[in-house]
Amino acid sequence: MTGGWLRKTLSPKRVQTIGFNALRLVSLLTVLPILAVVVYIVVRGLPVISWEFLTQVPRNGMREGGIMPAIVGTFFLTLGTALFSVPLGIAAGIYIAEYATENRWTRLIRLAIINLAGIPSVVYGLFGLGLFVVFLNLGTSMLAASLTLSIMTLPVIISTTEEALRSVPSSFRLVSVSLGATRWQTTWRIVLPQALPGILTGVILGLERAAGETAPIMFTGAAFFLPQLPHSPLDATMALPYHIFVISTQVPGMPIQIQYGTVLVLLVFVLGMNLVATVIRSKARARRQW
Repeated sequence: MTGGWLRKTLSPKRVQTIGFNALRLVSLLTVLPILAVVVYIVVRGLPVISWEFLTQVPRNGMREGGIMPAIVGTFFLTLGTALFSVPLGIAAGIYIAEYATENRWTRLIRLAIINLAGIPSVVYGLFGLGLFVVFLNLGTSMLAASLTLSIMTLPVIISTTEEALRSVPSSFRLVSVSLGATRWQTTWRIVLPQALPGILTGVILGLERAAGETAPIMFTGAAFFLPQLPHSPLDATMALPYHIFVISTQVPGMPIQIQYGTVLVLLVFVLGMNLVATVIRSKARARRQW
């Protein structure tokens, strides 16, 4: 009797409504703490943001002045990471999705890529220290740090590129080949443009992680205090993630406003990258034909 009453009371439409409301509640409980942290950082860090803070070098043991070398260093490291990881990652994703034969070795490579994406960043830092800094004798430099960050971001870019390419309907390939296009022409002119939004998502996720990581650059290219800009890729540089770690834990008497201001600058840097990628991705989706 109770079961029959429940079936009559909880109609499929009511169950669907309850499920949607539960999902909304869970989403709200997930987003609100993140928004609270962002608002707190903005409120605490905004008063210290000024032209001097953004364009001058640190002074008085980093307790005064600005963070310009750390901003420029973060930009150079992110750019270097993109130069190495984006072409290699997209090329590897294209090969796995479009050309590689599906067999045991392909599945093993795919599993290895997925596992590499979950390795802690400190392991990549130690690997970069041993390979690039010591073995290849690049020293503590932007080049060594960029190569280390590139290896760390490659699994994300490869995986998302492969998934984006596989999401393109196979009918696109069949029609292109039936019209006389080669396999490479089909991939380059038909499949790749249609998969571009998904590829951009993976690229920006990888680069955002690289821009915010501390452990890899701590061992390979970040300087504790260097109140000048690097002159070549073989120079060390200050970077925002490592600078935040330094001024938060290693410098006594550091004003708390400078700490929050530096965190806010890094947050804006990462969100700015996300905004640019979102605009490009939206334009690419508008041209997509499915």
